[in-house]
Amino acid sequence: MTGNSRQVESNQAGPHRALGPLVARHLREPWRKPVAAHNRPALDALAAQRAVDPRPLVLDSFCGTGASTRALAERHPDCLVVGIDKSAARLAKHGEAGDGYLLLQADCEAVWQVLAGEGVRLAAHYLLYANPWPKAAQLKRRVHGHPAFPLLLELGGALELRSNWRLYVEEFGIALHLAGVPSAISAVPAGEPLTRFEAKYRASGHPLWRCRARL
Repeated sequence: MTGNSRQVESNQAGPHRALGPLVARHLREPWRKPVAAHNRPALDALAAQRAVDPRPLVLDSFCGTGASTRALAERHPDCLVVGIDKSAARLAKHGEAGDGYLLLQADCEAVWQVLAGEGVRLAAHYLLYANPWPKAAQLKRRVHGHPAFPLLLELGGALELRSNWRLYVEEFGIALHLAGVPSAISAVPAGEPLTRFEAKYRASGHPLWRCRARL
């Protein structure tokens, strides 16, 4: 793939000053936002699939076109892999889903909330190249700055976040540390890319980073 991606540009030179207080507040105050009606069809589809497929669950949150979901299903043949994205247009580019995985159009946070409320524990959870929201004013839109961040902790499993913006990965690791979860940050190893973004970023010469934790 030809690389022509620009590096992430931000007005932050280091971890956001408000990250610590923000994460602490979210950890103290559970997220109680009602699940929006537009998420119900996806949640019903997930419940129906889980009723006939009792395998351990792997989530691919913010999956985009679902290419990563298909790749993860090959990595986790003993699990039900579920890709979630709010964009119908992105998911439509995938075509029909294959065996072993499910694609859902929904808000990721709504799916996390319902599964955590049911006491579900994941085998693994991937967050691959989610929108980094690089402006300092956008901290609350990043995964680790969002009020739903504690739901990730409740869901458990092997957690992996990847980004081509190292500061985003470092902030995610800091948020995990504040929650008492050890993590490790490292370069993404060369190999078969999990997403089209990953392939494009690598072809553009971007360093790729990951944060991994066992919840």
